[in-house]
Amino acid sequence: MAPLEVSQFLGSVQGQSHHRFPGTAGRFSSLMPWSTLNTVLRQHRLDFPRLRLAMDGDVVPAHTYTEMVTPKRGPQIPKLLSAPLTEHLRNGATLVLDAVQELVDPVADLTARLEHDLRERVQVNLYAGWGKTHGFDVHWDDHDAFILQISGRKRWRIHGATRPSPLHRDVEPPPQPPAEPIAEFMLEDGDALYVPRGHWHDVSAIGEESLHLTIGFNPATGVDLVNWLADQLRVDERFRRDLPRFGTESARHTHAAELKAGIEALLTPDVVDRFLTDRDAHGPAHTRIGLPWAATSDLLPPQDTVAVQLLTPRAVLRHQDSTVTLLAAGSRFTFAAAAGPVLSALLSGTPTAVEALVEMAEPTLDRDTVRALLGELITQGLLAVA
Repeated sequence: MAPLEVSQFLGSVQGQSHHRFPGTAGRFSSLMPWSTLNTVLRQHRLDFPRLRLAMDGDVVPAHTYTEMVTPKRGPQIPKLLSAPLTEHLRNGATLVLDAVQELVDPVADLTARLEHDLRERVQVNLYAGWGKTHGFDVHWDDHDAFILQISGRKRWRIHGATRPSPLHRDVEPPPQPPAEPIAEFMLEDGDALYVPRGHWHDVSAIGEESLHLTIGFNPATGVDLVNWLADQLRVDERFRRDLPRFGTESARHTHAAELKAGIEALLTPDVVDRFLTDRDAHGPAHTRIGLPWAATSDLLPPQDTVAVQLLTPRAVLRHQDSTVTLLAAGSRFTFAAAAGPVLSALLSGTPTAVEALVEMAEPTLDRDTVRALLGELITQGLLAVA
């Protein structure tokens, strides 16, 4: 965000307007260097459309740069063909790879930190191009996005929004934007860009290499809250009961009044807080296995110098008089209140040494009890050796 304060961004930029954050060349190079991309393409079987090529607004047929091979067991899997793939790229195609946070550790670590701070699920897609064409026509996305220019540069044209806060599966599409952009600039190596959902844009290569990451996330909306309320209403027999389709008009009006009363009972002043807390508590755990120790009865290495990390960046901790409850990955775990300092430290999402957690718990909990607590979190898929 620098030089913009994070609070300024959240208060006056997010969801309202695009913003460019200039940076020094190489600022993001460690996230996804070309060598790492080459390794990912070589070592992973990436099905279409997760890996795809785009050119002049169209998707390049996958069969023109892949072949299906049959392993000794299981179904056919795709194999990239180097020569036709690179020929497409030389001719101006853009390479797109979705969900790279599942493939590259530095991107995974960044994703976890952002999910912790933004309180929303995050996905990172990669775009690489060399030509002078554009991979996609002018379009808008149904998610907010940060763009990190890893290498090279690209020309961006921002056309603004024509419908405030459009949604996926909206009741009508946004009108087309004016032909002339409201902003046109070159995104350089080390620059970052924020684009809110619904803001039309198009991106063009300029005959030079370009590699950027798009970090997408969907802030919670009122529609999400209403969908959540609908699930909460399942506990109420009035909402599970059949509608009086064949009843009298009076019966239907009475039933409608009962439903209205049930909905209004849930629309308390804290309904937004309750919804967001529940949304965070159901955020899925990131995948990190922690072998070989996680597959043993010890669960952790014997050395307390090892660091562990909570795998649910949006977990919620509730303190009661004698207990503390961890809400994570859709489950509820209750511990004695003495576990509070350890769980609070883990909630930051950053790797923390076991010895530091043991020290935090003293003198209430001893070392063996702290390690047993960590082991329980490992067995639940909520914690792993960092």
